[in-house]
Amino acid sequence: MSTASLSKPKIAISACLLGEEVRFNGGHKESRLCSRTLAEYFDFVPLCPEVAIGMGIPREPIRLVGDPQQPEAVGTVNPSINVTRPLAEYGEKMAGELQDLCGYIFMQQSPSCGLERVKVYHANGAPVNGGGRGIYAQAFCAQHPDLPVEEAGRLNDPVLRENFITRVLAYSAWQQVLAQGLSRRALTEFHSRYKYLLMAHNPLQYKALGKLLGNMADSDPAELGPRYFSELMAALKKCATRGTHCNVLLHISGYLKQSLSAEDKQEMQQVIGQYRQGIVPLVVPLTLLKHHFRLHPDPYIAQQVYLQPHPENLSLRNAI
Repeated sequence: MSTASLSKPKIAISACLLGEEVRFNGGHKESRLCSRTLAEYFDFVPLCPEVAIGMGIPREPIRLVGDPQQPEAVGTVNPSINVTRPLAEYGEKMAGELQDLCGYIFMQQSPSCGLERVKVYHANGAPVNGGGRGIYAQAFCAQHPDLPVEEAGRLNDPVLRENFITRVLAYSAWQQVLAQGLSRRALTEFHSRYKYLLMAHNPLQYKALGKLLGNMADSDPAELGPRYFSELMAALKKCATRGTHCNVLLHISGYLKQSLSAEDKQEMQQVIGQYRQGIVPLVVPLTLLKHHFRLHPDPYIAQQVYLQPHPENLSLRNAI
């Protein structure tokens, strides 16, 4: 393997989440999940837009005011401080500079970095119904629509956490395909590896993507590739359910039907059933499947990302 393929995928992150004391009050919002657990597997790029545009630490807090679709970021004490444009411009600038990211973790509820449901106020101080998006986050994400993004608070949910890391690593894998050159064969092989992962996340989109590639003979991979990848990332954003996981587990276990004894088959069915009922986590049927495929290897199943979409030591499937 080249050193490039061994480097960790890069994730941008709100600096306060790594324990940097950059908040308006001079504090931080350290997320141990990020600073300790995920830092072993990803290279974090810490950013604080409010400090970057020269607001200082400590500083007067800002809030979103006006139309939730296009709010302004103004000082809570002194509304004549308006940093909407500097925050948006910094978002565009960083989106242009950080081209090698595979994900972004934002600080929730922040008027600069929140992704959704950030409080927006009327000029008189009364809250507006519904929420807005942080000014910087909005500007950054507009330039990178396919980039996996998530708020730190939502990563405490095991299903959302597993989904985000799966998308980050799919994004990283695609960057490697692009680096090696996009061809029809590369696209077909990539899709083949992601078959069961897609089926678990979004069965309808899996079929649609298959059709898209089925008509590839007439199209240029350089045009088809970005469209395919955009749709893939949208499909993976949908969280897999117990039902869709069970469907995939049964499909994959079908590759063992010639190899397993009646007892082993029965045990496999039973464990998948226990997962469906919520008695055991996903890692249990997966471990049993991997055990059988070690004894009875299958080259097609061996290349399926579904069986190992992220490092085993992150234990992301132990709680779903």
